[in-house]
Amino acid sequence: MNFIKKIFDGKIDEDVHLQFQKFSKGEFKDRALIRVKQSKGKYTINTSSEFANELVKTMAEKLGNKSTKITGVIVSTSDLKDKLDYTQIKQFQGVKKYFIDKEMSGNEIIKLLEEFPKNFFALSFEVGENKLKIKPKAPKASKAKKGEAPKADFCKLITKDKEIGSSFVVEKSDFKESEINHTFIIEKIIFPENEKDFAKIREIAKKSGKIIRNAIIDEKEFASEKEFEA
Repeated sequence: MNFIKKIFDGKIDEDVHLQFQKFSKGEFKDRALIRVKQSKGKYTINTSSEFANELVKTMAEKLGNKSTKITGVIVSTSDLKDKLDYTQIKQFQGVKKYFIDKEMSGNEIIKLLEEFPKNFFALSFEVGENKLKIKPKAPKASKAKKGEAPKADFCKLITKDKEIGSSFVVEKSDFKESEINHTFIIEKIIFPENEKDFAKIREIAKKSGKIIRNAIIDEKEFASEKEFEA
């Protein structure tokens, strides 16, 4: 389940919390962009970078103990040289990109996701008819050219899994095309009590506010919002 659906379902967990660690108070537009097309039971899901780790995890769970060719990068500020089997490293301003090109099992990927939840997993691979492709670069907020709307073009998943497809478009099940945009409004930062370490405070602090969701589904507009604390 993706983090936006978790929030609207009231199922906040650590993965949702991680999504908001970097945010300060304020209004953040054009976040968690989604574009989904459905045809003959096949979903083509395009998203912005926020969904990358979740999509990798979902596909890794489908893969399980089987192996397949994995390509892409793992982006980290930490030294993972002794933790990964990589082909090369590129570094810029303290951010390292570890390039992956090897056979891996789904369980191996899940283990890495659990061990390094703050890292960005821009990995591409196939599991049967399911095809996941993520741009092999560091994440960044979606930006649009002047006069254009920002695009959901960082991650792409093609799947016939109805549960996955419907989790991104909850407003209508029998849609053909949908575009969804979210605005994050952080109204309050809840700091932990009795903690002196600034790094831990930043890591543990919760964000409170609301998400405004605007969707255009088969040319019909839908709007909703949800308060959250994560």
